[in-house]
Amino acid sequence: MKVDLNCDLGESFGNYTIGNDNNIIPVITSANIACGFHAGDENVMYQTIKLAKENNIGIGAHPGLPDLQGFGRRNMDLSLSEIYNLVVYQLGALSAFCQTQNVKLNHVKPHGALYQMGARDSEIAQAIAQAVYDVDNTLIFVGLSNTLLISEAQKIGLQTASEVFADRRYEESGQLVSRKESDALITDTNEAIEQVLNMVKNQKVIAKTGKEIDIQADTICVHGDGQNALVFVTQIREKLSNEGILITKLGG
Repeated sequence: MKVDLNCDLGESFGNYTIGNDNNIIPVITSANIACGFHAGDENVMYQTIKLAKENNIGIGAHPGLPDLQGFGRRNMDLSLSEIYNLVVYQLGALSAFCQTQNVKLNHVKPHGALYQMGARDSEIAQAIAQAVYDVDNTLIFVGLSNTLLISEAQKIGLQTASEVFADRRYEESGQLVSRKESDALITDTNEAIEQVLNMVKNQKVIAKTGKEIDIQADTICVHGDGQNALVFVTQIREKLSNEGILITKLGG
């Protein structure tokens, strides 16, 4: 039994520092690096790839909607061609920085509202996946487990990785509880660790209603910008290892 630990990183830009990348990168196995639309910039992209390479972890593109002010978490009314093009644009930018450091881009995970829109809408999911396929059909496509992001990417021919969240609550549909809801986030570390173990070992998660639903866990998202993020991620990794679960990067 094995699983990947991924984290959204490279989200600082200009004079603004976001997250705890230097400390988080050594304890995860995959980094999803912002590509300049919802966060990040050219200098941060270069530096985050450099850190990921030094720690031998998987490097992924984290394309989002062009919304710095809203951190890419607000829905936008975009055409399918606009969605396709913004994904291609961001993959191209991060791929170029990977080439300069002689390291391969390993995976792609949409960010925020783009991720949620694709999870719920087959045409949007298809546009995102087609963009990834057309840029590099060897990339692993990361999407919310048991949603249209995964099924549409598989139809196109991409290798996929089903993602689960350590610190988010779930609806019975398998969708994440909206961040607008007061109970969207799990703040108790022990509760989050128990949720992770149930998802990885039993392929189950308890929805906010109390109903147990099926879920596939190929990769676990852990957020690196919380106050206790480093302790949280370290404890999750230690607990999984103690349960005999191999922690390895996607495709590893």
